[in-house]
Amino acid sequence: MSVTKNLSLAKNRNFLIVAIALGVILNPLNTTMITVALPEIKNEFMLSSKDITWLIASYFIISAIFLPLIGKISDVFGRKKIFLLGLLFVGISSFTAPLSPNMPFLLAMRAIQAIGTSALYPAGIGIVRSYIEKNQNRVIATLSVFATTTAAFGPTISGLLIQQGGWHVIFYINFPIIIISAILAVIFIPKDEKRTAGNFRLDGIGILLFSFLITIWMYFFQTLDSGLNLWVLIGSIALTLLFYFFEKKKAEPFIDVVFLKKNLNVTFVYVQYILSTLIFFAMLLSMPIYLQSVLLLDSKQTGIMMLSISIFGIIITPIATRFIEKAGWRIPLLTGGIIGIAGVILLLTVNQGSPLYWIFFVLSTIGVSNGILNIGLQTLLYSFVSVAETGTVSGLFMTSRFLGNILASSLFGVMFATGVNDTNQNWMTIILIVVSVILLPGILYVTKGKRAANTP
Repeated sequence: MSVTKNLSLAKNRNFLIVAIALGVILNPLNTTMITVALPEIKNEFMLSSKDITWLIASYFIISAIFLPLIGKISDVFGRKKIFLLGLLFVGISSFTAPLSPNMPFLLAMRAIQAIGTSALYPAGIGIVRSYIEKNQNRVIATLSVFATTTAAFGPTISGLLIQQGGWHVIFYINFPIIIISAILAVIFIPKDEKRTAGNFRLDGIGILLFSFLITIWMYFFQTLDSGLNLWVLIGSIALTLLFYFFEKKKAEPFIDVVFLKKNLNVTFVYVQYILSTLIFFAMLLSMPIYLQSVLLLDSKQTGIMMLSISIFGIIITPIATRFIEKAGWRIPLLTGGIIGIAGVILLLTVNQGSPLYWIFFVLSTIGVSNGILNIGLQTLLYSFVSVAETGTVSGLFMTSRFLGNILASSLFGVMFATGVNDTNQNWMTIILIVVSVILLPGILYVTKGKRAANTP
């Protein structure tokens, strides 16, 4: 069945888009909903700060691995099948995770959940490219925003839910989303074309190397509080080089390092996104625990405070989009970067005696910065590539997001290894200030010569 014929089968594109949008928000929501639940989980299973960090980091690592992998699998075995299978995995894990008797079981369920949610974005983008012709790039950009910005709502949603039913209830919120997405997908997404897997080559060694690579780097960062482990650092660098040279020679690599080398602008966009995500997720991970442990807020109050990041991030997105269309990318991105620096510096003024309205203001400033950088970097990325390369670059964009998440969780684990207090919070803030300053020259480089988005 041809793509042209399939386009006619997508009779109601709006319902098709809604089905995919509901699916893709499951990953960002589940990466952050757990943050407000961490103090309860930590107490219930008697965990240390490092133990609880792995509950977060393992989700990021698995997502970073499976996002590009499942994208390739869905191209061969059918995107609708993979999309529905992803929803099934999330459903199974969401049912069993609240029944966890111990930490290893909860980790396993979170792993299944991460695999399931990782299937939804690449399969969903593939479906859009197959069945939606009008404004295809705009739809893909919108889904990309859904797949990132909605992460900011996680702490707020979980904060309100935990107040009613404990940490277990954060998994049940997935079911309405799963059910509606599945029904719409079954009805409105056309059947997959019949394909053969004869030309499909799985880069198994590349996948294993990448898995070991990000895990050993994660371990290196996690152990920094005990001093510099030189052998782990050497091993991390060696494995990174081995992965690069191995993938460079592969005809069908897991991560196309040759593409990244040839397209330095694209690579720099990924680096900028990793850094901005590091700042954003460090806030999403640290602030809920800080608010509960230091300011002694309950989960509901914490969720409301975290709403500052999400609400202002969402509000600024359409404004930033119009700003980019009129002024190009450089000024809006620099504006977002400078606002981010100001927000992180203001975070140094937050302490145990700070009024809640001031904390709300500081977090909202960081939310505004993230909203501008998020939409700006995504639209900038697509300006550097052709339509045919959209699938590849969008998958790597999501992978870079999770690399930023991994760095954020590592920073969180190291900074709060000795406890959650004002001193450790300030040290983390100083590091984030350095990262936010590093963003600016990168933005200047990658936007060099870029004109307004609506000019030829």
